Amino acid sequence: MDSHITICPSTLYTGTPVVLISTLNADGTANLSPASSAWALGDMVVIGLENGGQTLSNLRARPELTINYPHGDMWESVESLGDLTGASPVPPHKEDRYRFESDKFGVSELTPQQSTSVKVPRVEECPLQLEAVVEKITDGVGDYAIVEARVTQVHAEESIVLPGTQHIDTRSWSPLLYAFKHYFSLGKHLGQRPGVA
Repeated sequence: MDSHITICPSTLYTGTPVVLISTLNADGTANLSPASSAWALGDMVVIGLENGGQTLSNLRARPELTINYPHGDMWESVESLGDLTGASPVPPHKEDRYRFESDKFGVSELTPQQSTSVKVPRVEECPLQLEAVVEKITDGVGDYAIVEARVTQVHAEESIVLPGTQHIDTRSWSPLLYAFKHYFSLGKHLGQRPGVA
């Protein structure tokens, strides 16, 4: 007997790390937005972004970004950005939910940190930070666009790096995860593939 039932969930976010994406506005200030659709393919990070947002607009005009991975305790800072947009005026399709905010770093009580290979700031509180340059934007994916960005620099807090290596200590790193519109962090370590650091 099949124990499965057919459902229609409101979202298919089955669980991925949350990222904070920093981009540059036309006036040189930083925009900061949360995203929960980001994954890595080699040295590329692929990000799904909603059409009409300031982040996507910035990346089309100034194709540099930082991709910052918050730890689990930062979920309230991330959530504080959820209904904000850096787009002014607020796009018509966002008017019922979003409000304009020019200082997203300030609202989220996060600190901009100078990058080394791009002009866009990192988020100081995030233990893992990637600097990247956009290589391709694919439109026409429903209400979204797919951004492919090549990582140019990786910064990690020393506390999450295995001593004497270039590897993240996965037992020390506890990224913020987003699954079915709920925030989580990593649970207990279960094991690893042989030969993998």
